[in-house]
Amino acid sequence: LAQVHAFWNGLKRHEAEMPFWDDVKISALPELAGRLMMIEATDKPVRFRIGFGLVGADVKQHYGRELADKFIDEIDVAAPLQFLQSQCSATVEGRAPTYYRNADGPGGYARLVLPLWGDGRVGMLLVAYAFA
Repeated sequence: LAQVHAFWNGLKRHEAEMPFWDDVKISALPELAGRLMMIEATDKPVRFRIGFGLVGADVKQHYGRELADKFIDEIDVAAPLQFLQSQCSATVEGRAPTYYRNADGPGGYARLVLPLWGDGRVGMLLVAYAFA
């Protein structure tokens, strides 16, 4: 997660508090791509859509079902998506990265959600996982 956070920080332009979403090139993190996903943040109404062709293979494997192009409020909440909607809301509202850790049992994981700017607002979120 520290590597993804450093990548995100390195994308910031000048004094910007966060990078622009169109500056994110997942191909720059090939060894981490399986643990990443992108989420679109809509503002009216506030909803979060997983997709844009990026749901890492490790994330899919841990969830066990297809996630691409689905809204978070339309999917079954199961590992590794517990509290993801709340975390995304906090990330958008706070305009800053948020961290969540689930250490329950052998399937524990940690998750970092990073805001990305576009169209005058936080329009996308970069999500990174670390699995136990």
